[in-house]
Amino acid sequence: MDGVGGLTQPHIKPGKTFVYEFETKRSGTFMYHPHSDEMVQMAMGMMGMFIVHPRDLAFRPVDRDFVFIMSAYDMDPGTYLPKVTEMTNFNMWAWNSRVFPGIDPLPVRLGDRVRVRIGNLTMTNHPIHLHGHSFSVSCTDGGWVPESAQWPETTIDVPVGAVRAFDVIADNPGDWAFHCHKSHHTMNAMGHDLRTLIGVPKQTIAKAVKKLAPDSMAMGSTGMAMGEMEMPLPDNTLPMMTGSGQFGPIEMGGMFTVMKIREGLAQDDYRDPGPYQFPKGTVAYEVDTPAAQPVREEQGAPKSPAKNGGNKAMKGMKM
Repeated sequence: MDGVGGLTQPHIKPGKTFVYEFETKRSGTFMYHPHSDEMVQMAMGMMGMFIVHPRDLAFRPVDRDFVFIMSAYDMDPGTYLPKVTEMTNFNMWAWNSRVFPGIDPLPVRLGDRVRVRIGNLTMTNHPIHLHGHSFSVSCTDGGWVPESAQWPETTIDVPVGAVRAFDVIADNPGDWAFHCHKSHHTMNAMGHDLRTLIGVPKQTIAKAVKKLAPDSMAMGSTGMAMGEMEMPLPDNTLPMMTGSGQFGPIEMGGMFTVMKIREGLAQDDYRDPGPYQFPKGTVAYEVDTPAAQPVREEQGAPKSPAKNGGNKAMKGMKM
């Protein structure tokens, strides 16, 4: 029954119901999705995970077992439907069809053995990264990886159409970022046609443009965070980077969440424990520094190459 409509079964017509009956012969992590009108059906999110647990409860047990499937969409700001014919130019990167901050955190008790299963039905690979820990890939959609063949990682690449599961011992308490390591995959509905204007002074031209287009906004002269992103958005549009934490804005979106590891969580009570209370001395802090002093030539220091007849492109540089 693992096949394509027309090849292994008739297509399921609108209003019709088909039954699949099969024996699960091996445990593992698998995906399901249609092979009919894939461009539309998968682009609209028709997909899911299929987990078969070992009959032997003593086989590689874990305390926490998370699973998510990755999907990608191309959606113009303010719209409600993805562009189903898009093949490469996506701007919404989702886990279980949700983006940060709409993705739940992963609450874990200190010392738990945790398994995270990841399926990829997007059009590109995803290097999935967990902060604060190393882990071992324990399973793929092809089966269990023998323990003797596992090696430590902090990032695992999940190819297109594949599954990776990793096991990690939650031995480091804290709020640990968990995300795709492609930087634009941790942003929400972004535009790919924005010009790079970092360092370009636009105050004068921005005033002139506002006279013609009052709702316009010059952005990007110092980056794309904090005040640079404070602008009106159409309804049903998430900012590119959003969410907040105990120290201020969390400049993330898309494929991002937090594994929250805590000591003393009650048995079977895995509700969101809230922000981590950092021990004294474990948070970076601001210090006052003296203003940078200009570099001066030391007495007896060699002259610059330009003054000695060297490369004129070096003129003015201090040695």
